[in-house]
Amino acid sequence: MIVAGLGCRKGSTRDELLSALDAACMEAKISRESISALATGEIKREEAGILQLAEMLGLPLHIVADDALMDAEPRTKTVSRHSLAKTLSSSLSEVAALAAAGEKSEIIVPRLISQGATCALAEMKEQA
Repeated sequence: MIVAGLGCRKGSTRDELLSALDAACMEAKISRESISALATGEIKREEAGILQLAEMLGLPLHIVADDALMDAEPRTKTVSRHSLAKTLSSSLSEVAALAAAGEKSEIIVPRLISQGATCALAEMKEQA
C-alpha cells in the first residue's frame, strides 16, 4: 500500500496538488494508479484543493490526528521551517503519509514541492 501525504499553502488548487502528486509518482517511477490513499493533517481538513483531489481520483482521504502525526515524526526525511511553524511537524506531507500507511511504513519519496503544494510517498512494508 502506497499513501501520498499532502501539504499545501492555504488556497492551493486541486491542479497544484495534482502537480505535486504527479512529481512524487514520477520520482518513484510509479503510476498515479499505484496510490492507495491520500493523507494530510487535521490542520488541512477543510482545504478545498485536497478534498477535490481525493474526489477526482476516487481515493480515500485520511485526516491524521495531531498525536498520530507526532508519533510518525521521527521517521521523516526532510525539514520544512514553514511546516514546523504551522504544524509542529518537520514535514506535514511526510508524517501524514507515514501515519496513514502504518507503523512499519517507510518514506519512498521524501517531500517534493510543486506549485506551492507538497507531496511525499510512504509505503507499508511487509512484516517479516
